[in-house]
Amino acid sequence: MRQLRSVVTAALTLMLLQSALTGCSQDEAKAVPELPERLCWDLFSSKDLLPFLAVGEEADIRSRPFALAEGPDTANCSLDIDGIPQFSANAALREFEDEIDWTTYEKASPTPINVGSRGIVWHNGAVSYFTCVPSNAASTPGQYIELTLHTYDEPGNPEPRKALPALLKQFVAFAQRELNCD
Repeated sequence: MRQLRSVVTAALTLMLLQSALTGCSQDEAKAVPELPERLCWDLFSSKDLLPFLAVGEEADIRSRPFALAEGPDTANCSLDIDGIPQFSANAALREFEDEIDWTTYEKASPTPINVGSRGIVWHNGAVSYFTCVPSNAASTPGQYIELTLHTYDEPGNPEPRKALPALLKQFVAFAQRELNCD
């Protein structure tokens, strides 16, 4: 009987220890993967992006150089965690101001924000544009820079809507400086 009690006690101790260790390893997996200090053309601090990022094991950052050539062109940067999109920053060069069309965002109930020439923010994104080189005539192209940020949060999460206007202001200032716009 005494041996049976010792075996049961040892088995219970082993199960409790295994359960505690499993709990620790699960807690470790519940964190955002390690990120570089700055992301997307060294523009955004990874700390500023943490509120929108999911937990996971592996981060993948993809970026095209921030250079917009003549004619329609884009530059983009994206951050995925475990293969799932989490954050993206996109810049697009438009030749005419009327090429900037935000009707697709109307379903998201955007709010106007004072960023660039005009801007809007919605539950998981923000967009703005500014004029780099104005068009001299209706048929003469100019340079209108459209900047978009997306997070991939659920509509009920208020954090992106609060944080995105400040990030978009950073993005506008960066793009104006990098593209030598006044």
